[in-house]
Formats: sequence, structure tokens, C-alpha cells
Amino acid sequence: MRLGGRLSAAIEVLHDIQSRHRPAAEALKDWGLSHRFAGAGDRAAIGNIVYDALRRRRSAAWLLGDQTPRALAFGALLLEWGESASSLNAALEGDHFAPPAMSEDELRAVEANTLAAAPAEISADCPDWCAPYLEQAFGSAWAEEGRALAARPPLDLRANTLKSSRERVLAELAGQGAVPTRIASDGLRIAPVEGGRRHPNVQAEPAFRKGWFEVQDEGSQIAGELAGALAGMQVLDYCAGGGGKTLELAAQMNNRGQIFAHDAEKTRLAPIFDRLRRADARNVQVVSKADELETLGGRMDIVLVDAPCTGSGTWRRRPDAKWRLTQRQLDLRVNEQAQILDKASRFVKPGGRLVYITCSVFPQENGGQLRSFLARNPRFRPVDHDKLWQGTFADHAGRVRIDGEAGVVMTPHLTGTDGFFFAAMERNPQ
Repeated sequence: MRLGGRLSAAIEVLHDIQSRHRPAAEALKDWGLSHRFAGAGDRAAIGNIVYDALRRRRSAAWLLGDQTPRALAFGALLLEWGESASSLNAALEGDHFAPPAMSEDELRAVEANTLAAAPAEISADCPDWCAPYLEQAFGSAWAEEGRALAARPPLDLRANTLKSSRERVLAELAGQGAVPTRIASDGLRIAPVEGGRRHPNVQAEPAFRKGWFEVQDEGSQIAGELAGALAGMQVLDYCAGGGGKTLELAAQMNNRGQIFAHDAEKTRLAPIFDRLRRADARNVQVVSKADELETLGGRMDIVLVDAPCTGSGTWRRRPDAKWRLTQRQLDLRVNEQAQILDKASRFVKPGGRLVYITCSVFPQENGGQLRSFLARNPRFRPVDHDKLWQGTFADHAGRVRIDGEAGVVMTPHLTGTDGFFFAAMERNPQ
């Protein structure tokens, strides 16, 4: 397929997403099943146009003066693919599968509607109702942070030190462009793709099948390192999900001590069993039933709560979720997080640590949640997060926002990761 055919397909998928309120991944999958003639390269390029259009939805609509799927798809190519109006029209000329070239009205709109003149919430590509929360979180840099959350993401990996090393994995993936991550000790990064290209299928690599590495954003890896799990500890991963943090903790502990992996939703735990076997993580006990945790009350050195959240920190990877999110959903998540923290805190032993992590950038889910918990639970006090960061990542001062008492915030703009929040609280010894 030429660019015109790919553009037409992307417009079709965007219309499906808009009209049926569907997740982008589902709409793209269905399009591929009904257009089996399209090769892998075509599907990758179509997916990139769709995701770029969703990441830059407000900028594209501003540029074209319209919010139709056509405007968003054309805007994506102008904003992210290095196309100009003239080069794009030239590429569409003579292509029978292409949409109509840009009209005179569209060309005038593109010339007149420069992003430099756009309001901050447009250039930040965020919903209006989210803008005050981003400004509360980031102050005068909020629009810049929003733009970073609308960029294409890299592909991050974590070397599994139970079976390999970062150097060994780097050698295996040298042909894929992998380089060490800037901050995370065992991380590797493959840069964001350009144009219609796609990231390599690293899970097809022999090194992955042998358990040498996992796919994990660098921000998640950093949060796992800050948790401070050591060999011989008793650790509860209270919201373990598919086990990403569990695997990282097992490697940090060198399979010594005990990790209990639990999640209130059993279906989320399903992938963990195969992942544990592949990674050779032998100090993990999966606990699916809440009542089976009762014997652990007051015994854990670390209780890690990787809390359910809005996922606003992952908007680069799931841009459609940005536009489906509502204030009501945020409020529900905040209430759910508070309940989870209160329940999880019961398992921390005197002198132990409660670790709270989200992949959100909203203050209500982060520092606000921490302060509310501490007000309800005087037995806990926050760690010195400045000291914790310096002791763990001394060479990377200024790469995160740190409130000594209210936690650590990582962002695409400042840290080069997805948006993450980390906080640790210690239970009083008595």
C-alpha cells in the first residue's frame, strides 16, 4: 500500500473508534482481520497514523480547523511524519486508494492555524478538564509536560539478572538498536520509531524466550529499585497484576527471602505463572484469595501497592484512554486507592515500609493520596524521599520532581519515562 491507501485506512479506523467508542487496539485488530491483504508494514503504518492522531488530537483539530477523522489523520501526518501540505498532496496525487487531496479551505486553515498561537490546552493535547490538574502538578511547565505525554514512546526492557545481565542482553539486541537506559540499573531502551516503522518484536527473540529480559518501562523499573527490596526480606506485592514488579523484586532479592504476589482480580494474575517460570523467579508465592493473606498481617518488611489508577502517565502508549477518561472515573479511582492503602497497611510490620506507586500524573492520585493516608494512619510517616533518591540514583539529580515528604514524580519530559509516582512510608517501630 502507498501512503494514500494507508491514510484512507487510518481514517476508516478513526471513524470506527469515534462512532462506536471503541478502544484503538480493538478497532485496528478488526480492520486487519477484514483486510487480510494488508501486510505487516501496512498495518504498522496505519496503526502509527491512528495513534499519532489520537496523541495529537487537539493539535490536529486546531491545525485543520475540524475534528473529523479525516482532519485528525491528515493532522497526524503533518505534525508527526514530517509532511508539509504540499508534499502530502503530491504523495496523494494519482493514488486511486487515497482520500481526496487537501482542499483550498484545508490548506488555508493549515497556513493560518499555527500551533504557536494555540491555547496551552491545545498544544498540550489534553482534555480541558485535565488541564487544571496538570497545572497543579507541574506549575508553569504543565503544557510542556502535556506535550511530552503526547509524543511517541520508546520500548523499554529490563535485563533479568537471575539469568543474564544487561551487558549480555545488549549484545543480543545490538541489531535492534538497544542501548542502556539513563537511570534504571538494569534497563535497556529502543528509541521511538519514526514514520511508518514499528518496534521490533522483541518477544520473538531467543533471549526473551530464555527469560533474559522483560518488557518494562524505565519509570516502572526505577520505582521498583526505590522500593528497596533486599535478599531475605518478606515482601507483599499487593496489586501484583501480571507480575512485572514481582519479577523485578525477585531479581533484586536474588531469589532469597519470600515474595507474596496478590491481586484482588484473579484474571489479572493469570500471566504471572508463565512469567515466573521463564524468569526463574523461585521465591514467589502467588496468593489469589484475600483470606489467605490474613496470616501475613503485621509481618511484611515491604508491602508494595502498585495501585489501580487513571493511567494518565501512560497516555503516550494508550492515547485513546486519554479521551475516554472522565472526572467520575478519577474520583472512583481515588476512593479505590484509599481503600486499598488502608487494607494493605495492615500487613506492614513495625519498622517496615509501605510503598505506593501509580502510573498517573494527577496530584489527587499521588501526593494528595499520600497525605490523606498519613492523616488517617498516624502509625506511618513518610521516608525522606530526597535522601532515598540520592542514595539510589545519586548521579541523576534533577531528573525527577521530589517533595521530601510527598513522594517522587517521574515524567516523559523530565525523566524520559512514562509518568510515574513513587512514595514510601515507614511504620513506627512500636
